[in-house]
Parts: sequence; C-alpha cells; structure tokens
Amino acid sequence: MDRRNFLKMTMLSSLGLGLLCKGAPALARGIPARAFPDGGPGRGFVPPTGVIRTPLVDLFKVGPGPSSSHTVAPLRIASNFRQAVAELPAPALARAARIEARLYGSLSATGRGHRTDRAILAGLLGQRPETCDPKIMDSLADPKATFSTTIGGRSFSVSQATLVWDAVEHSFPFSNTLVMRLLDAGGKPLLEREYYSPGGGFFLWKGQPDPGRGEPPHRFGSMAQFRKVAGDTGKPLHQIMLENETAILGVDEKQVYAHLDLVLKTMDDGVDQGLKEEGLLPGPFEFYRKAKRIHDQAKGMSEGDGFMQRISSYAMAVSEGNAAGHLAVTAPTLGSAGTMPALVYVMKRHLKLSQEDMRRGLLAAGLVGLLCKTNASVAGAEVGCQGEIGVASSMAAAMLAYATGASLEATELAATIALEHHLGMSCDPVGGFVLIPCIERNAFGALKAYNAALMAKSEIASQHWEDLDRVIAAMLETGKALPPQFREMGTGGLGVSMVDC
Repeated sequence: MDRRNFLKMTMLSSLGLGLLCKGAPALARGIPARAFPDGGPGRGFVPPTGVIRTPLVDLFKVGPGPSSSHTVAPLRIASNFRQAVAELPAPALARAARIEARLYGSLSATGRGHRTDRAILAGLLGQRPETCDPKIMDSLADPKATFSTTIGGRSFSVSQATLVWDAVEHSFPFSNTLVMRLLDAGGKPLLEREYYSPGGGFFLWKGQPDPGRGEPPHRFGSMAQFRKVAGDTGKPLHQIMLENETAILGVDEKQVYAHLDLVLKTMDDGVDQGLKEEGLLPGPFEFYRKAKRIHDQAKGMSEGDGFMQRISSYAMAVSEGNAAGHLAVTAPTLGSAGTMPALVYVMKRHLKLSQEDMRRGLLAAGLVGLLCKTNASVAGAEVGCQGEIGVASSMAAAMLAYATGASLEATELAATIALEHHLGMSCDPVGGFVLIPCIERNAFGALKAYNAALMAKSEIASQHWEDLDRVIAAMLETGKALPPQFREMGTGGLGVSMVDC
C-alpha cells in the first residue's frame, strides 16, 4: 500500500469510519488486513468473550513474600484444606493419621526458593496470609523440627516431611499444582483435593463449587466492552468498578474503601520499611539490599536523575521486603509487588494526591489487572515475567494516569503502552529465589509505568493503533510460546547463565 492510501486509511480510522471487523465489539479497532500488500499474517485478533466476575478484593491480597503463586496461594490452600479437614464427620477424623502435601510443576521446581514449604506448613498451623508473622515462617524451615496443631478436635503433627516434592512435568491443567491429602494409618486418603495456583495469590480446586457471589450490574469481559458500558451509562471508570464490587461481594462502598485503603497503606508502609533496611537478604548466595543506598544517593543528584532514582528505590524497597518475607500486596503478584507501590508513594509523597484520587487510581489499576488475569494470565509459570512485571507496570500506569485526571481513553492508553513494552519477558529467577532479576525488574517496571502515563496524557488517543485488548492477546500468545524453562522454572536464561558449573 502506498503512503497516500495509508494516510487516508489512518484519517478514516481516527474518525471511526467503518474499519471494525464484522462482529467485533464497538470501539475495538485494528489495522485492516487489506492495508498490507500481502494481506496480513493470515489470521487476526479474536475479541474476548465472557463477563468478569472476580472482585478486586481477590486481586489485591495482602500476604507474606516472596511469591503470590508460590507463597500466598499455598498458604491459603493449606488454610482452606485445614478448614475442610475440620468439617469432616467425627468418624472420619478419628481414623486420620497424617496430612500430606504433594507439589507439582513450578511449585516443585522453585518452591524452596519461594518459601512454599513454609507457607504450606504455616497454613496447616492456622496462620492467615494477612497477619502471618515472617519470623514464624522462618522457624518452619528446620528439617528436624516437628510442629503440633489441633484441627477439628484432633491433634496433628506437621513438618518438612509433610511435603512431597513431586514431578515438575505433569498433566494437571495448571503448572502450579498442589495436591493435599488427609491419610489414615495405612496411607489411604480420607480427604483429597487437587488445588491449582494460577497466579496472583488466587487458588482453585478440582470440583470447586460456585462461590455464590452476586452478579455485576455492569457486564464486560474486555476493555472495548468496558468503554461501551461507560459510554452507554455515562458513568466514570471508578464508579463502574465500585458498583460492580459492591454487587459481587454484597457489601457497601464503605467496606470496599476500607480494603482499598488497606492496600494503599500496605504499599506505602512497605516503601517506608524497605528504605530503612540494609544488609543481606535470605538466599543461598550473598545478595545485599540496595534500596536505601540508592535513595540516599538520589539526594545529591540533579532533579531529574534524583527523581528517577527515588522511583527505583521505592520499588526496590518493597521488593526487597517481599524477598525477606514481609507482608506485601499482590499487584498483581508478589514477584511484582514493588512496581505499583513505587507510584503510590509518588502520588502520596510527591504529587500530594488526595485519598479519594488514590482510591480512584487503584480502581483503574484493578480494572487492568482483572482484564489481564481473565484474558491472559498474571502467573510467571504460565506466561513468563510479562504477566507479572508487565501487568504490574500496566496497572501502575493506569493508576497514575487516572488518579491525575486522565480520561478513560488516556488511562487505557497508559496501560497499553506499559504492557506492550514488556512483551516477551521471560521468568528466569536465579535459583528460584525472587532476587535476580526480580527486584531490579520492579524498578524498571515502575519507571516504564511513569513514562507510559506521561506519554498517554500527551497523545491523541484516537491516533494510537494499539489497544489494551490486543496487547493482552499478544501477551498470552507470546507467553504460551515461551519454552517451559523460561516460565518460572529457573532452568533457562539468567537462571542458567548466572550459575558456574
């Protein structure tokens, strides 16, 4: 196609004149195949379908680091199994002898580095993610120690021997699979559940019943559909998200705000705590904290360089705390727990935004996170680090843009730009520990998010080709094409090249 026709096509598409594929949702535009001399790649974008029913309280969860899929979810799974055991009939409980936890896939491959063993034991001992003491989890690593707990009136002993590090390659539907069993003296299962950890601290199990939540009044499964809802109702992004949250959970706005405020406070506290800490982080090799040093050195730099360094230090402060097992927020995961807090800190401490503005920004971030989780994945084990740091950067960009007054279109554009420029990022933690490259990647994700928000607010949204739905689809395809060793196994990329044989 010659330049004249391309410019003509661009002008028409910016006016929204007849360039949508037949059957595509309103406002979802793409470059027509006829624009290319060879007719394009032979296939194109298929719009997502369905309705998002996941509430933000499930997306933004508070729990101990270092990993949402490997620490928070296993702790929640063990806690859920503990409750299921407690609800068994007395005759079944009387026959129970021991509990067994079998780890598969990435949980088995990198679980030790992600403190999965301690998380499972903590959950069986009655610890809750939101209040779990990292010191208690540290005590559970002793291979010779045995711990007692009472479940349903029965006394059980748990230890490192409770865990079975099973096959890395398996046929379960999710890479992160954890099979929990209650066994009798002969090893026969009295209760068994096949649990999955799909990322972001979420978990589900085979045969799980419907949770019985309410229906969202605003039905959407894609960003294009969300834009249509906004256009049809005339309501702003934050109001649509808020009304869906209250309806799904059956709560009032005050309760939703209470959770949002907890999320914001946990993020802010994480930065404050991390900027005070120095020394080594837990791991098999020497790895020193550096957030405080970077923040201190920023004070002597020029305004621009100093601001960039501060953003980096904020992200690293939370990421280092997460690696040490401190409480953090799944945003969308704990591997990416430092990216959004860095910009939360900027909004509160540098931009002096109101609590209401920050809540609205968090609702925008939640929209992006739910779209990415529903239509692709936020698990490094499923789609690589683009699903963790990439999505976190996209959420942070949307948060900053919307909190500072951006339109819905500009907010989507900020999220799109940030996610697009993380496509293809593998997940290759050295030794399975959330240290290299995870901590620095949080800093770069925060910097990209800040820049994406600036760019989006300066652009003419109608002239930008990429939209969020299409970039999410690209992330899913790219992630599924990554070889398994580049999806959180720690057996490829930096996970190999950093190790001396």
